[in-house]
Formats: sequence, structure tokens, C-alpha cells
Amino acid sequence: MRSVWIASGLLAVVTAWVGFQPAAVRAESPGKTRVYFGTYTGGKSQGIYRSELDLATGALTPPVLAGEAVNPSFLALRPGGKFLYACSELQADGKRIGAVAAFAVDVATGDLKALNKQPSGGSGPCHVSVDPSGSCVMVANYGGGSVSALPIAADGSLGAPGSVAQHTGSSVNKQRQAAPHAHSINPDPAGRFAFAADLGLDKLLVYKLDPAAGRLTANEPAFASVDPGAGPRHFAFHPSGKFAYVINEISLTVTAFAYDAAKGVLSPVQTIDTLPAGASRDGASTAEVQVHPSGKFLYGSNRGHNTIAVFAIDAATGKLTSVGHQGQDVKTPRNFGVDPSGKYVLVANQDGDSVVVFAVDPSTGMLKPTGHKVDVPKPVCVKFAP
Repeated sequence: MRSVWIASGLLAVVTAWVGFQPAAVRAESPGKTRVYFGTYTGGKSQGIYRSELDLATGALTPPVLAGEAVNPSFLALRPGGKFLYACSELQADGKRIGAVAAFAVDVATGDLKALNKQPSGGSGPCHVSVDPSGSCVMVANYGGGSVSALPIAADGSLGAPGSVAQHTGSSVNKQRQAAPHAHSINPDPAGRFAFAADLGLDKLLVYKLDPAAGRLTANEPAFASVDPGAGPRHFAFHPSGKFAYVINEISLTVTAFAYDAAKGVLSPVQTIDTLPAGASRDGASTAEVQVHPSGKFLYGSNRGHNTIAVFAIDAATGKLTSVGHQGQDVKTPRNFGVDPSGKYVLVANQDGDSVVVFAVDPSTGMLKPTGHKVDVPKPVCVKFAP
């Protein structure tokens, strides 16, 4: 009888413990992952949308509004997934200004609660990232040609910029590169350095990063260069931390670098076209670049040509070999996301008002249509919750 009582009592305790688990635990759906979409507002969009990706089928649930925001064009989640940050391109007194908005994430539903906004340190903010420790948000201001770092408070809200680094100079394309245009800023895997791709300067500016203070200071050397007129836009590290890649918007190329993590130094090893041989470059430009979680493949988006370029990565050198292109149901692919499991790539069609799902061939990296697509107004960013 005593053993029966113990077993029954233990069952009751376990049952009670499960029943009182935090919503974050009970809300998890086996085989699914949450995804957020940043958009441009002013038309049908009202802000940031959320959906769930079924990892077995690639199907997305119908997107719903997670939080209202003005032009939340690019998003970043703090490690742990409890807070989300968004660029906000605003107008005040007829002038373009920039802000970064902070949101608390309801882990049970995925809905967003606005916390606060801070100036981005320049006009036209276009990219945000969070350092690996979750201590600061970094933002690139395309219009103002600057980058800044904002400390994150204990409640997830943002403090004023701890530093603003104003870029100066120009490059060879007088229409696109008459002034600096910071297009992205990303931390290295260790959170010691930050890399700002400046389209107007043909440089990747390198900063020493103090996350707790939100401080950026120039590294030595202070930058790595790409080919004149290339127009570097977005940047991604290889999972090994040994290599990094920048996609060049104007020249429609990707430049591969070897990375010295101790010194924060990038050394170029290769530049390769994102378009097929003989393809027209008229009206075409690149946008996003990401490395597959396996480290075997790299993807880049071609606007105008309306394709996702697929490359294989040499594990020893980091160099790229073109595998092919996927363009089915792709229209102005401003951004895309590789899901953390590596099974799917979600492409945001800015001019198609949709997000389309492709399956990844694990042997070649090629993208295969799944037949799944959802309506999202003016999507320009795809971010998966951790």
C-alpha cells in the first residue's frame, strides 16, 4: 500500500508541476517554429506580423498582426527570444528621422508589447542586430551614413545610443556612392567586434564592441575593402567563425573573406557573381545573404532577376561554387530567412506581398518549391524566434 501511495503521490506532484509550467514551456508546439515578418507600412500593412512554420510540411499558418509599428523594415530578436527590436523609418516636421523600437514578446502567443523607442543616430535606419550577450542593439542608418549602438536595459527597453559612428567619404559610382550609406551592422560570433557594410564607401568598417556600454570604437585596421563600385550591403558569418561573406548590391556579387577572430581582420579570398552567366543586369540588384546552419551552403537574393542564388562552400577555404538559382514565385526578394533546423528557406517578396517557402536539398543546397505561400503586405524581413 505504501508503494502505491508513493506512486500516486508522485504522479499527482508531476501532474501539478506540468499544469503550472510557465506559458513559455506549455506554448511550444512540437515540430513548429515561430517566425516574424517586418514590413513597410502605409498600405495594407500595420506593422510586424507573426506566423508558425510546420517543420514537417513547410506550411505556414496565416500571418496575424503581432504588433503595430511604423515601417518596421528590419527586425532582430534578443537571445532567449523575450524581446524584439525593429528599425523604424519616420517623418517629423517634413524631415526623415530614424528610430529603433523595442518590444516585449509574449512567449505564449508571440504577440508584441511596445516598450519604448530611441533615436537611431541617423536617418533611414535599415538594419538592426543584437550582440551575442544580449547587452546592446546595433543599427545601420542608410540615409545618414552612420552606425550606432544602444544599450539594452534589464526590462528589455532601449537606452539612448552609447555611441554614434559617422562614416565619411565616397566611391566611384556618383549616383549611388556620392556619400556614405551604412547598410548593415553585425557582431562577430564572440561579440568582440562589429562589421558595418557601407554601400557608399565600398568598405566593411570594423569596430571594437563594448556591448554593456553600447560603445563602438574603430579597430586597427579600421576596414576591409571590396571592389570599387561593388556596393556592399548585407554580411554573414560562417558557423565555424573562420569565414565571412558580404553581398554587393551594385555589382551583384558576393565577396568571401577569411576571418582572424583575435584581431577582427577580414582578408578577401574570392568574389563571385550572383547571376547566371549571360543574365541581364538591367534593373537588377542584390539584397540578402545568409549561410546555411550546416555551413555547407550560402544563399543570396537577386532583385530584378527575381531569384535566390545558391552556392556550395568549401570547408577548407571558405570559397564559393555556384550551384544554381531558384525563382519560382519569387518577386523582389528583399530578404529571406533560413530556418534554424536548416530544412526551409522563407523568401519575402516585397513587391509580391507574400512569403514563399522552399525546401532545402541537404545534399546540394538547392531550393525546391513546397507549394506553400502566405500573404504578407510589403514584407522586407524574415526572423525566426529562437
